[in-house]
Amino acid sequence: MTIRNDRWIRRMSEEQGMIEPFEPRQVRTGSISYGVSSYGYDIRVAPEFKVFTNVYNVVVDPKDFDDRSFVDVHAESCIIPPNSFALARTVEFFRIPRDTLVLCVGKSTYARCGIIVNVTPLEPTWRGYLTLEISNTTPLPARIYANEGIAQLLFFQSDEEPETAYEDRSGKYQDQVGVTLPKL
Repeated sequence: MTIRNDRWIRRMSEEQGMIEPFEPRQVRTGSISYGVSSYGYDIRVAPEFKVFTNVYNVVVDPKDFDDRSFVDVHAESCIIPPNSFALARTVEFFRIPRDTLVLCVGKSTYARCGIIVNVTPLEPTWRGYLTLEISNTTPLPARIYANEGIAQLLFFQSDEEPETAYEDRSGKYQDQVGVTLPKL
């Protein structure tokens, strides 16, 4: 397994549409950075959030998800309440190659503010907009900025392809478009 660098990420995105829209350089002026980095790609969060609330005192259940557990926010920034979280999606659409696994890690700018970004791995042949879970671990409200960097993706390319990839098994989150809630 090899971690891939900026040249590989650029080539795969420009020639095969791995990341769209693709930013071929690191954009930093006036925003939390996004775009290609030395060994990864800093993704942006879209202005579409589902902020969790306890107004209706519902139970969060992945087998029977009640959409009264969140409030939809469409804005250029989003306030996440203390000790709460929001779901969001990326600006970028992804097409992961069959021999590649992608891991997501949070950006240090948000981590230093007590904000944790959680994403499961992007498996070989997965396509779609990535749904992000953004946790505010602090006792204070936290602001998240849309259309700016939120996390970094690291790309690992294998020497051989998997026998069964995400698309082969008809993965339930294939081709997701908006913020996607849990599915069975």
